[in-house]
Amino acid sequence: MSTTYAAEKQIAIAAVRRACVLTASVFNKLVKQETLTKDDKSPVTVGDYSAQAVINTILGRTFPQDPIVGEEDAADLRGDAGTVLRERIVELANETLTAPLVDGEKEEWGLGPSKAQTAEQLLDAIDRGNYEGGRIGRFWTLDPIDGTKGFLRGEQYAVCLALVVDARVELGVMGCPNLPVSAADPTGPRGCIFVAVRGQGAFQLPLDNPLSAAGTRLTIPASTPETLNLLESVEKAHAKLSFNERVAQILGVTRPPTRMDSQAKYCSLARGDGGVYLRMPTGVGYKEKIWDHASGSVLVEEAGGMISDGRGQPLNFGLGRTLGENYGVVGAGRDVHDKVIAAVLKAKSEEEAQKL
Repeated sequence: MSTTYAAEKQIAIAAVRRACVLTASVFNKLVKQETLTKDDKSPVTVGDYSAQAVINTILGRTFPQDPIVGEEDAADLRGDAGTVLRERIVELANETLTAPLVDGEKEEWGLGPSKAQTAEQLLDAIDRGNYEGGRIGRFWTLDPIDGTKGFLRGEQYAVCLALVVDARVELGVMGCPNLPVSAADPTGPRGCIFVAVRGQGAFQLPLDNPLSAAGTRLTIPASTPETLNLLESVEKAHAKLSFNERVAQILGVTRPPTRMDSQAKYCSLARGDGGVYLRMPTGVGYKEKIWDHASGSVLVEEAGGMISDGRGQPLNFGLGRTLGENYGVVGAGRDVHDKVIAAVLKAKSEEEAQKL
């Protein structure tokens, strides 16, 4: 078995698992008890900052030279106005970092009962996510809670971490605390970690012991119009669902779409729970962030699928913090990807003709 990125893989899995424990704790302690508003003290803000502090602390101990493209920075936490929020984040992050080691973890990763951090150390860790990205060199990209509305509803969200080297995603790890272990048993056990290293395949691991479990290898099955369906966002602001309906008609898809928040859609595609990931732009100006697609793209590719924009061109993770001009994102098995792109282009031409 290849050992390329073996250390990065183990450490990323450990970091994502701990962040999943933290976000689940935030949901149980805060979401069920507080008004769900997106102000500075909202549970999702606490979870975002705390999870980023934990993962960046671990990466700072293990790969101190690697920059990080993250979603949050600590500016609002440093002044007097941020005191209450800062104290809550420090408490949660340290609770997570100092939890006892589990199988496969190492103390030198910055984990264990003696590894509490000061508030300033944790704020500095959060700010390590300020890197702007680019074409050359290696960096990590992180979304500590992808799918914030799903998180607040107690539905699907994901903790997403990826390693990008010279503009190519080489490693992706996603933790999905609320995703059923098996789509065939939607009310059964929940909690999965998905991991892929380029050239080494895609795997699903149990959330409770991902470092010691063998994992299940993922392969996207062949599909037909009868078995195909679309994986879409729940939020209408995130995807043009009427356009998706027309694409499904062109493809002859008869099954209703599966709608869920976050990169959990990529995980579902990789293990064969749906045939097409389709996220087309809803308007002019919005640019997709690299942390929203990096982990999922390598997972799907390593499961035997293809990821592209809506024109069939590869996604470019070397442009900075975004994917550049938004032509949408399409993911599917290799057997149907070209057909999906053709359907997208046809639906797009029909849409343009209607404007004339």
